Amino acid sequence: MTFVDWIIVGIYAISTLWLGHHIGRRQSSTREYFIGSGSMNPLLIGVSLFATLLSTISYLAIPGEISGKGPIYLTNYIAYPFVFLVVGFVVLPVYMRNRVTSAYELLEERLGVSVRLLGATMFLLLRLVWMALLVFLTAKAIAIMIGVGPEAVPWIVLATGAFAVIYTTLGGLRAVVITDLMQTILLYGGALLVIGTISWKMGGFGWFPTGWQGEVWDTQPIFSFDPSTRITVFGSLMSVFFWMTATMAGDQVSVQRFMATENAPKARRALAMQLGVSMVVGATLGLVGLALLGYFQVHPELLPEPGLLNDQADKLFPHFIAFELPPVITGLVVSGLFAAAMSSIDSGVNSITAVIMTDVLDRFGRKPATAQENVSYARRLALVIGAVVVLLSTFMDRIPGNFMAVTNKVVNLLTVPIALLFVFAMFVPFANSKGVWAGTIASVSTALLIAFSGTIFGLDPTTGLPPVTFQWISPAAAAVGLTVGLIACKLFEKEKTP
Repeated sequence: MTFVDWIIVGIYAISTLWLGHHIGRRQSSTREYFIGSGSMNPLLIGVSLFATLLSTISYLAIPGEISGKGPIYLTNYIAYPFVFLVVGFVVLPVYMRNRVTSAYELLEERLGVSVRLLGATMFLLLRLVWMALLVFLTAKAIAIMIGVGPEAVPWIVLATGAFAVIYTTLGGLRAVVITDLMQTILLYGGALLVIGTISWKMGGFGWFPTGWQGEVWDTQPIFSFDPSTRITVFGSLMSVFFWMTATMAGDQVSVQRFMATENAPKARRALAMQLGVSMVVGATLGLVGLALLGYFQVHPELLPEPGLLNDQADKLFPHFIAFELPPVITGLVVSGLFAAAMSSIDSGVNSITAVIMTDVLDRFGRKPATAQENVSYARRLALVIGAVVVLLSTFMDRIPGNFMAVTNKVVNLLTVPIALLFVFAMFVPFANSKGVWAGTIASVSTALLIAFSGTIFGLDPTTGLPPVTFQWISPAAAAVGLTVGLIACKLFEKEKTP
């Protein structure tokens, strides 16, 4: 990176801090701090939700997956219309009738305080580990791009986390949402700049493949009865449908944004915006992967290191940014990566703070005396959460797999089990706390067994693949958890007296 590139990154970072400070001066209640007083623009909320769920990991993982494994992963966007129907017309009307700061407040009324705390605790674990992984992988990518060694990764982690936590602490959800718009523009613009640069270097769109790249890509069938097949069209659709639906229905990061809109139709508009932007940006990142593949096939001498292209697919994007982009464009793209990291950190910190304040402190009577004291307490708590995330990131190098596999292993472990709590609470009349606990334990256990099946049961000696691919974490966790939970709820159902 040149001096000009560093100036661009610096301007972006400083502008986010100024924005957080500017918005924070007008906040006097936790309602404004956590949900923007419930009257924010649904289109802006939709963009923010997209930026939150498309982190730097996804930003790097999609091009790496397409370059090194094949384009079948992109077929998962076919599931989005079904996600919209289920979430928009089944889940959101129920939520928007119950205006809450924390989604887990809804669980206590139907299933008791133990299930509310179970949901809140699983969310805290999920988001803390997710943010720690995000910060760690982002720092590794940025280290490659700025030409420093692994010893600099902890310092990059500290800088990234500090900026995100500070402006989130100052400005609350409104600052998060507005900066998410800036971050979306930056990361999408960065992807377009990479495609444009490769097209310019290659004299056109000759990088676009005209056939299946069998020497690089995996076999990716439409359907397979072999659970170890890494990617299939059907498996990808099922995985994304369950994960997206579960995230929208049970993750505080999502629910908090829906609550920031005025009513169910506007929440649906936000959801449509999020899904639409996700499809456009995801397809563009897929083209980035194809462009990188075509470029490095023509110029194998420019690969990050000697060896096969598909073995280093995750490194192609950051390596190209570091060594092949011209000045100024490098700064813009690095700012996009920095922005993608902060968009997930800021949202996670704000949502975790909301859950701790609402489901623990307020629920058990430890609420500060005044509204302003409450806001100050929330800001201090956000700083502590940021410090915990940075500390946890030092352990994230122990999760095996490429960016896409690691991402799925982390985000799928608890996402579906959390959502199942709401399914039981809202749609199962005979649900009870004991049965829901049993279903949750079964669901989490299933997710863990599949996510780490290679570590637990051993890898296939021929293919090197685990016995069950990460695609089946969400569908299996949903099926097992729902089945066990329904049976257990019936078993523990109190006998009705005549």
